[in-house]
Amino acid sequence: MRAVAQRVHDASVDVAETRVGAIGFGMLVYLGVGKDDGSAEASWMADKLATLRMFEDDAGKMSRSLLDIRAHVLVVPQFTLYGDVRKGRRPSFDAAAPPELAERLYLEVCEGLRSRGLRVATGQFRSTMRVSACVAGPVTLLIDHEKTF
Repeated sequence: MRAVAQRVHDASVDVAETRVGAIGFGMLVYLGVGKDDGSAEASWMADKLATLRMFEDDAGKMSRSLLDIRAHVLVVPQFTLYGDVRKGRRPSFDAAAPPELAERLYLEVCEGLRSRGLRVATGQFRSTMRVSACVAGPVTLLIDHEKTF
């Protein structure tokens, strides 16, 4: 499972001119699910995102998490995080999970965040989305449960 997490002032996602998710200050997460992922990886990712210290304290150090500041999180499904562009010009998505598995695990991550008391907004799985964000910092972190980057 892979994620790109950004600290944002605000973020939103629209599908066909309809707003389906929006947050104020918090974290925008693009989440990709690999073909070998399961519930253990979803639980790991939810915990990592909830406790990741990417928010500044009074001294300007990144020592606060979503849980510490009770910020909001917008989770957007992003299968292209598993795009492999090492060969040729067209990405290969062989490592991405099939849609049914990916959607189930995406929802498990979202529920894992909610179960920790966080307000979670979502994108819409298997849809073309327009994501808007005002990135704070900018702070952008790459997360991979297999530690490939």
